[in-house]
Amino acid sequence: MQAILALEDGRIFRGKGYGTKGECYGEVVFNTSITGYQEIFTDPSYAGQIVVLTNPEIGNYGTNSDDNEATRPYIEGLIVREFSRVSSNWRSQEVAEEYLERYKIPVLAEIDTRALVRHLRANGVMRGVISTLESDVDKLIAKARSIPKMDGTDLAKEVTTRSVYEWDEGVRSHEPTEVVGVKDEPPRHHVVAYDYGIKHNILRRLVGECCRVTVVPATTSAEDVLALKPDGVFLSNGPGDPEPVTYAQESIRRMMGRVPIFGICLGHQLIGLALGGRTYKLKFGHHGGNHPVKQMATGKVEITAHNHNYAVDPDSLKRSDVDLTHIDLNDNTLEGLRHRSLPLFSVQYHPEAAPGPHDSHYLFKDFVKMMEEWKRQ
Repeated sequence: MQAILALEDGRIFRGKGYGTKGECYGEVVFNTSITGYQEIFTDPSYAGQIVVLTNPEIGNYGTNSDDNEATRPYIEGLIVREFSRVSSNWRSQEVAEEYLERYKIPVLAEIDTRALVRHLRANGVMRGVISTLESDVDKLIAKARSIPKMDGTDLAKEVTTRSVYEWDEGVRSHEPTEVVGVKDEPPRHHVVAYDYGIKHNILRRLVGECCRVTVVPATTSAEDVLALKPDGVFLSNGPGDPEPVTYAQESIRRMMGRVPIFGICLGHQLIGLALGGRTYKLKFGHHGGNHPVKQMATGKVEITAHNHNYAVDPDSLKRSDVDLTHIDLNDNTLEGLRHRSLPLFSVQYHPEAAPGPHDSHYLFKDFVKMMEEWKRQ
């Protein structure tokens, strides 16, 4: 079937539609990862967004129940150059088209994704509509312009869990046979994780570091979290603008200095705001598994996974209180911070790496070390 992408600036892309018939609406962003499309589909940080994947062929290794980063896909729509209707992998349980069709997510394929990405890089991310129903481009452009902007939108409330739950699944092997001799260690630390759109592999990594993990809704008060007697508090990734998430900023302020805190992505931005800083929206965001980040203390460069549209303004932070720990080498945006006197640190990128390289797994060990040092005080 024929499908059309209409952007708010009037640019039109025509291609073929796969999966479900219909329309989808959202902010159009691009991701440069080579693999890991299912993890991208199911990352709650993509709520409200249509994702363009720059790798030319998507869907070739299918989908399976183990690679989900949430209970369902969160992308509004998918745009690719070629969309495989055949899966070739021993772990595949369902072809990608059937998987997305089951959740009624439209796919636009067979367009020049290079031209689309260059357009977004030059002009910035913008609102768009994918439709297999409407051929009147003027109507589609008008629909794109009527989509609410991401700025000022609190999406954490939309994607968070509605109830408290325990997570006990650790990191898994994807080898054809199980590794012999690996034994699970009992948990040594209790971590309460705020769910602003948390990814499953973050939870697996915490469990893999011998943590007992309790996940709580985004709006949970600091007092309710501290009543759970955690050894540490984790602040998760999530979608949308961090500035309107004021309830989270206030909870973070009330917990600072009372318990070790580690934040990733939206959690990092919320820490920056809680410390009195400012955030701003990037022109086209960081989305992909190949971003170089420099550790300021050592000069070491990590290749990291990113998925964020906003960043913390380093000039807005009080440098007598905060160390800038990581900087993006592509555009010098702030990628990590640590408080000088309180047990508090965060990174903008995704050390859980699902998908992505594993250079930054050490940050989960740093969190455990911080909890252990806090206990000894």
